[in-house]
Parts: sequence; C-alpha cells; structure tokens
Amino acid sequence: MPTDETILIRAVVFDLDGLMFNTEDIFNQTGRELLRRRGHEMTPWLLHRMMGRRAPEAFQVLVDHLGLSETVEELLTESKEIFDAIKATYLAPMPGLFDVLGILERRRLPTGVATSSPRRYLEEILRQFELLERFHLTLTAEDVTHGKPHPEIYLQAAERLRVAPREMLVFEDSEAGTRSAATAGAVVVSVPHRHSADQDFSVATHIAASLNDPLVLQLLA
Repeated sequence: MPTDETILIRAVVFDLDGLMFNTEDIFNQTGRELLRRRGHEMTPWLLHRMMGRRAPEAFQVLVDHLGLSETVEELLTESKEIFDAIKATYLAPMPGLFDVLGILERRRLPTGVATSSPRRYLEEILRQFELLERFHLTLTAEDVTHGKPHPEIYLQAAERLRVAPREMLVFEDSEAGTRSAATAGAVVVSVPHRHSADQDFSVATHIAASLNDPLVLQLLA
C-alpha cells in the first residue's frame, strides 16, 4: 500500500453512513426492531455481513441466513418506515465532520461522497445539513454495477475527480468500504465505531478514532 508520506493527496472522498453521520446507530436500531417483529435477534455476524453494502444485497443476507418469507423489497419498505421514524429525532453528524470539511475547503481540495446508499437518501441527508453543494462529486448505489467491497465506486470517484487512485484519500468506517478503497489503490483512513470496531481493517493505511483525531488533522495539515 502507498502511504501518505510518499504521495501527494489531491482529492478526498468520504463514505456516508457511520462515517459522516450516526446512521449506523439508526440502522442498528432499525434492524433489531425489524427482526424482533419476526422473533429473531440481530447478531454481530449479521451486522458484519450487512454493513457497508448496498441495501438489496444487505437484506438478501437476512433473507438467506434467517430463511425469512418476505421478499427483499418488502423488508426494505418496512425497514425504511422504522428508519425514518428514528432518524427524525436521532440523526446527527459524526464528531469532527465539519472541522475536516473546513480544512479541505481552505486547502481547496476536491471532495466527494461515495456511498452504498441510494441517491435520494444521500441527497436528503446532505441537504438537511446544508452539505450537498459543498461536495464536488457524489456517487451512490445507482452509479455502480458492483457494490462495496468491490473497488468500482472508488475507481470511478478517482476518474471523475481526475486524480490517480493513489492520490485520493478515502475515509471509511466499515471493513467492506475499507477493502473497496484499498483495492482501488487509494490511501484509506478507517474510522471504526462501536458497530464496526471488531471488523478487519488490516488493509487500511491508517486507523483513526474519529474524524477529528489528531492523526487525521495532521494528515490534512
């Protein structure tokens, strides 16, 4: 893996869920309620397999592993209703997000968001916090053929930001996302949280405690 000491960072790309916002907390509560209604419990194994992936692929894990009778589409619809009810009062930015964005804007570095979530969802959240116009690029589940951990989304991000993958810094919070960015050849700073702390981040260039970790601020100085 290339390191930040040997290259010039010319663009920065963020994952969305669990990295920019506390949505993994909300997804966790949503999944637990969805399964509670069916007499099941959310396990660490299921969380690991679902996190960082596009919604249809994540919910297919539930259907296959638990033998659920509902279709993925039916589960997605019910899940969205639960998620929206929780999100209305619980959604918040992750610590350090606005600090990092301010630094990047002062440095005039191109920025992007690359998420496994749908575009409508991404734009709704970014608009709520007046962030949509602050990014040069947004890529979502609809923009790729292969979801994370496949590297397609980050290869596409580098191409559209007109930088080599090794010149792109990526912030991720999950193993799937970290593997996606690392396989693409990007410099990856993984920021695990309580739902992903036990995942494998061995391919990350760096591991940080938060977006305002001194390590992150030093990398962007």
